[in-house]
Amino acid sequence: MFDDTERSSQLPNDDEAFDLLQDLSSNTTEDIRRQRAHFRLTVKVAITLRPGNASEVLSMKVKGVTGDISQGGCSALLPIPVTVGDIYRIDFDKKAIDLPMTFSRCVRCRLIREDAFEVGFSFFKPLCLPETLAQQPSSTLLG
Repeated sequence: MFDDTERSSQLPNDDEAFDLLQDLSSNTTEDIRRQRAHFRLTVKVAITLRPGNASEVLSMKVKGVTGDISQGGCSALLPIPVTVGDIYRIDFDKKAIDLPMTFSRCVRCRLIREDAFEVGFSFFKPLCLPETLAQQPSSTLLG
C-alpha cells in the first residue's frame, strides 16, 4: 500500500543526513543550549513518522533520522516538510533503541536543501531514555 509513497519519502543517505543535522547543531549558540529544558544526546536513530490522528494514520509514512534526542523531544531530518503545530506519531527503530511509539508536536520545520528538512518535535509525554544511550559514541548509527 505504501510502495510509491515509501520510495519518495525516504532520505537518500542516513550518514549524510546525520552530518547535516550536526552542522546545524553546531550553529546553535551556547545561550540557547543552556535555556533548553532537557539535556540532549546526539544520536542517530532511524524513525518512521505518521500523522497522530487515527483517521489519518495510513495517509502518510515518512522515514527519517534523528540528530539528537532528549526526554522532551528530538530533532530529525526528513525528506519532505511536515506541518508545524500538527501532531505526529514517531516510531523509533526498535533494533536501535527501546522506546515506545511517541506522540509529538512539530515545533519547527526548515528547509536544508530541496530533499532535506530539519524538523523539531516536542513529545507530549517525557521519554525515559535508556541509560545505555548516553554511553553510545555520538557518531554511531544505531540500527
